[in-house]
Amino acid sequence: MSNPMPLSAPQSGGTPFDLLEPKTIQFYLNSLDVLEATGLPFAVGGAYALAFYAGIVRHTKDLDIFVKRSEAPLVIDAFERTGHVTAWTHPHWIAKAFSPDGEDFIDIIHGSGNGITVVDDEWLANSEEGEVLGRPVRICPAEEILWSKCFIQERERFDGADVAHLLLARAAQLDWDRLLHRFGGHEAILLSHLILFSYIYPSERDRIPKAVVEELMRRAQADTGGEEKLCRGTLLSYSQYLVDINDRSYIDPRLSPRGGMTPEQVLRWTNAPK
Repeated sequence: MSNPMPLSAPQSGGTPFDLLEPKTIQFYLNSLDVLEATGLPFAVGGAYALAFYAGIVRHTKDLDIFVKRSEAPLVIDAFERTGHVTAWTHPHWIAKAFSPDGEDFIDIIHGSGNGITVVDDEWLANSEEGEVLGRPVRICPAEEILWSKCFIQERERFDGADVAHLLLARAAQLDWDRLLHRFGGHEAILLSHLILFSYIYPSERDRIPKAVVEELMRRAQADTGGEEKLCRGTLLSYSQYLVDINDRSYIDPRLSPRGGMTPEQVLRWTNAPK
């Protein structure tokens, strides 16, 4: 007899909330009520967005809500006014709002751990109509999902398979000009995933426009990196390149003025349980 599929393994049927308890579902619905009452734009991402675009289903016990960075404090205030306990888990990119019993939560996201992929007006304006738990919601754009996932290359988590599945499902519909804009200064990251896609799906490589690959190659080759002794690895992994920063005198590009993070934010993100 074959082993049963682990619950965390991606599948191609059902929905991400098939295994949720009724109280968790009700908490999510109540959270959507709070969000809608603010009148502020928001979009759903995470497992729900991956299922929406790529048909890849992971049974998950959280709900990722994306809001504009400048409006995240207003969203947190709305949850606090309705009696929810909240926490600015990592103020530079994520907060949480908890259910009354403290067992469930939603993530309120306005950026990324590396400080690069900030949720802005363009992100929310290009969201798509979808549905979560029978409720109409906006779903994060496929382009911005790719933008954020391409940088997740941790030892314990690599989102390359998600990127490949999104490309497989949506390459023909992607706004490639917007993707090129999003990856400005980081073209090699997108190029590496496109090359990997052609390796994973050799029969589908024509789904990636050749002009996009050629432009990325041109930009990547033109990127000399300057004369600074940078280690861009910290933009891909919070821990695997710290030896280069701490012991080998490389510059961490996450830090101002090259990046948008402070030393305190970097330290907090590095030391946090993942």
